[in-house]
Amino acid sequence: MSLSESRRAVVLVSGGLDSATTLALSIKEGFEPFALSFDYGQRHRYELAAANRVCASLGVKHHSVVPLDLRIFGGSALTDNIDVPKDRSEEELTTGIPITYVPARNTIFLSVALGWAEVLGATDLFIGVTAVDYSGYPDCRPNFIEAFCRLANIATKSGVEGTVSWQVHAPLINLTKADIIRQGLSLGIDYGITHSCYDPDSNGHACGRCDSCAIRLRGFSELGINDPAIYVPAHPQNESTRN
Repeated sequence: MSLSESRRAVVLVSGGLDSATTLALSIKEGFEPFALSFDYGQRHRYELAAANRVCASLGVKHHSVVPLDLRIFGGSALTDNIDVPKDRSEEELTTGIPITYVPARNTIFLSVALGWAEVLGATDLFIGVTAVDYSGYPDCRPNFIEAFCRLANIATKSGVEGTVSWQVHAPLINLTKADIIRQGLSLGIDYGITHSCYDPDSNGHACGRCDSCAIRLRGFSELGINDPAIYVPAHPQNESTRN
């Protein structure tokens, strides 16, 4: 499908591994992506810089960054003065909802994406959530995606008038992190320009100890390859990446 024949889609891009893969998949499927990132008061801005790099590397022509300060409410280690959990065991990683959960974040982000899409005349939204190797967030699960799709079709002018049928694409939702990385590599994604860490150092180096780093590192390890991201000097992955 040529670009002139492509359909528009709004794609959420955080700068992380999953959203980069999702963006590449949207392009592969013939969509013209309108990338959407949020400056929501997160602990650092490295992920926004990564989002810019990802969009540039994939030739995205439209990338908007929406300021939306969720620090007003707090309630999360990513938006409040709360320590990011580190070195959690496998049991801890798969039990309960951690303090890094940002209340209703994906609901908020998809709602903004839905508004932009309606203005663009687009009917498709893409989000890089996964319900396999993840931190247990409720807004990363299939029932959430299905429910939001139903919402979109009853909460918009175009949906109510029946002129469109909204689709929320979550192409990674049933994939492991290793599966996602394998697919992204086949699409030519440079994961070295992505950023997943919840608590990087002042130079933007990944901590290697938060939940996001642990899940990411395990994915690369399962494939028998090094993560190209740069970790803090004391972390073993930093040395192996150099070799």
